[in-house]
Amino acid sequence: MNRPTARDWAWVAATLALVLLPLLFGAGYVWRKHHWAQAELERIAPRYARLAGLQEAPQLDERLAAARQRLAQYVYPADMDATQAGNDAQQRVRAVFSAAGLTVVSSQVLPTKVEHGFERISLAVRVEGELVHLQSALAVLPSLSPAVLVDGMNAQVVGVQRADRPQRLAVQFNLSVLHAKPA
Repeated sequence: MNRPTARDWAWVAATLALVLLPLLFGAGYVWRKHHWAQAELERIAPRYARLAGLQEAPQLDERLAAARQRLAQYVYPADMDATQAGNDAQQRVRAVFSAAGLTVVSSQVLPTKVEHGFERISLAVRVEGELVHLQSALAVLPSLSPAVLVDGMNAQVVGVQRADRPQRLAVQFNLSVLHAKPA
């Protein structure tokens, strides 16, 4: 057997080059296409996210409507004037205390304060009556809608304590309601 000559090695190298060059060019082409595709994906990702959000818009609208309904249970609407909201809250609170058997001595709507996108309307209410009546009023107060918040309460005994009569109390309430701030 003959040993391969340099010319034979050149033909083998040329043949291998002819086979490997297209493979190298093909690999380079695939590598460039991969990087191009990655760049395109990064470029269109924000568009796709927006479009996906648009497809979920009906669900978002339903959730927004549900959140607004829940908010209406706790907060006076923005289309109602803050003065009207304060007067309505004052009338509702007076009605609850009167229905519970307490005597409303005084009630006052105080100036509003802005807090986290809402206006807090404060009420000062002074009532007198027996402890049982006070308890029944406090049981009903949380069920009011829009919600009435009890910020503070100060109770004092009125008159002389007697064993044959229920004790009479004078209670000063610091209440508040929330009003959606007009945009």
